Parts: sequence; C-alpha cells; structure tokens
Amino acid sequence: MLEAEVGELLREKGLTLAVAESCTGGLLGMRITEVPGASDYFRGGIIAYSNEVKREVLGVPAGILEEKGAVSPECARAMAEGARRVCRADLALATTGIAGPTGGTAEKPVGLVYIALASPEGVRVERHEFRGSRQGVRWSASEAALALLQRYLKGG
Repeated sequence: MLEAEVGELLREKGLTLAVAESCTGGLLGMRITEVPGASDYFRGGIIAYSNEVKREVLGVPAGILEEKGAVSPECARAMAEGARRVCRADLALATTGIAGPTGGTAEKPVGLVYIALASPEGVRVERHEFRGSRQGVRWSASEAALALLQRYLKGG
C-alpha cells in the first residue's frame, strides 16, 4: 500500500502533510487516513471543488483561475502552497483535473490532472492524462499524488 509506505517515510523524517483536493474529492485524504497512526503526520485537507473555495480558502489568485483555469499547473501550484500554509504543514499535495465523463475540451481532455507537491524547497507540478471511468481517473490521480510524494521523500 503506497499510502502506508508514504506514512512510514513521513513518520521517519518527522514531516507533516496536508492536501488540497479538487478532482479527487477527498479520496487522497481518505487513503492517507486509512493508515493507522496517520495523525502522527497528517495535518488535514481541504476539498476545494469550487473556484470560490480555491480562491477564498487556499488563496489561489483570481487571475490564475480566470486566465489559466482551475485545471492548470499554476492552479495546482497555488493550491499546494495554500494547503501548506493553511494547515501549517511541512508538505502539501494538490490535485486538480477533469475526472469526467463530461467537461473535457480539446485543450483540456477528460482525464487531464495536475498534481503539485509543495515543500520547503519549492513546488513540483506534474501533468497526467489518465484513461478510464470517473472513478478510475480519481483513483489514478490519488495514486500519482502519493507516488510523487514517495519520490520526494526518497530523495528523488
């Protein structure tokens, strides 16, 4: 279980984690808290499904939402930075994307997800295009977010 391995690495390093989720709708936080003892390192999460919550709670600049959109690397970056700040965590993961089955465009197809990891060293953002059902896209996004965190914690 990736969430258990990540949890052990966080515990070993004495680091805390927060999440900001849009397209995963709480799935990432649920997976993290499935691990017994997650309260040792998990600070909390924000399900920022609406642009208002992204802006008002996480501090995503209105200009990013208007010019780049909620599904953009810039928004993912700002969401991760906001979650790290709001939850006072060492690290924060953010997910934003189009889970489908509708809502996609030629530029931003269904399955497009941006995942960001904010750390003291800065923010890493990854772009993914997942295939499958809405549930499959959401699961794949949560898996990719945990894998990004795992690579960071292992020094990659």
